[in-house]
Amino acid sequence: MAGARAVPGDAGARGAMFRSLRNRNYRLFAIGGVVSNVGGWMQRTAQDLLVLDLTNGSATALGVATALQFLPMLLFGLWGGMLADRYPKRRVLLVAQSLMGLLALTMGVLTVTGAVREWHVYVMAFALGLIACVEVPTRQSFVVEMVGRKDLPNAIALNASSFNLARVVGPAVAGLLIHMLGGTGPIFLVNALSFLAVLGGLLLMRASELTTPDPVPRVKGQLREGLRYVLERPDLLMPILMIAFVSMFTQSFSMSIALMAREVFAAGPSSFGLASSMFAVGALGGALMAARRTKPSRRLLVGGAISFGLFQVAAGLAPGYPVYLLLLVPTGVALITVNTTANAGVQLAAAPEMRGRVMGLYVLVFTGGAPVGAPLLGWVSDLGGPRTGVVIGGALTLIGVGAAIMLTKAIGRRTHAAVRGVAAAAAGA
Repeated sequence: MAGARAVPGDAGARGAMFRSLRNRNYRLFAIGGVVSNVGGWMQRTAQDLLVLDLTNGSATALGVATALQFLPMLLFGLWGGMLADRYPKRRVLLVAQSLMGLLALTMGVLTVTGAVREWHVYVMAFALGLIACVEVPTRQSFVVEMVGRKDLPNAIALNASSFNLARVVGPAVAGLLIHMLGGTGPIFLVNALSFLAVLGGLLLMRASELTTPDPVPRVKGQLREGLRYVLERPDLLMPILMIAFVSMFTQSFSMSIALMAREVFAAGPSSFGLASSMFAVGALGGALMAARRTKPSRRLLVGGAISFGLFQVAAGLAPGYPVYLLLLVPTGVALITVNTTANAGVQLAAAPEMRGRVMGLYVLVFTGGAPVGAPLLGWVSDLGGPRTGVVIGGALTLIGVGAAIMLTKAIGRRTHAAVRGVAAAAAGA
């Protein structure tokens, strides 16, 4: 196992907001991540517009393309985490990022030449989802190998900051370039180029400064072993259950921003854009606040989840549009607090040889809740109006927090009882 070189700095500097960037390998990773995240959000915008252009504005086709991109994670996400434990993570990321860049290049060429068809987008979306099954848990669990356990919470928060900054910048840049270049095809080509930043950063890393665990040999039952490992560890089980319940209603709240702005407050397109930006600004602020913390805690995780539920309810009851906009900021802060705290807590608690499988399960529940919660609250909003959907989503989030705590205790009691029973049987034998 290669040892990680210590990063210079005193103990007080460990609370600095950007302390992980003192690490050369992580600095390369972060720079590539910023470029790639902006390119990724640009491509998502272009992909949505391309589907609408090809299908004469079909919302159903747009939903199919989105579902195909997330379906592989629901089906194969756990296996992706297992592969992350078996092979060197930097090598896996090089292969995965190369394949994703090749897909973007292919779609760009097809679109620019006018040969693109609806089914091409579907195939690309599904292929991206398949690659993400391996890439996402590998990327998540690779961070600790670059920065070590001490700076892991800071690095995760900076990753979230990069993602949310790109969430604001990417669609805006995509819209400008589509207008200037006359179509969506060039956006795919620009995103393909953005992968060079990630690949270059990975290739330039110093392997001697990575804390690389030995790959886990291939044996039967590794997937069950990962699940059993999580069930036997309350410090892993609780944040994963918390994320499962919170993420179930995250996507529905993001969708409700459009419904609240248009149907409740009769806001125009520019005002709706302002609402989305306020939520993203809150998320970015929450990520930067999390970057100053040196250690995740269960109290912060539970407090963030409760705050997210309460702010959802408050936003649903907002008397006017200015108040609604103001409430979106702390809602974004609370959501990112939950996400960064849970992610850091899970990675710190997991053993190095199990981290890939644990993060595979984490990513699965993080993405798997939306297909359940979004349609449910969409149906509620159709029946009772957007305010009702938002308020009920907040209430269900609060119920989910309580359910995660109770389930963790119940499963913990059953696990301890089973262990005591095995021990008693062994003693009797």
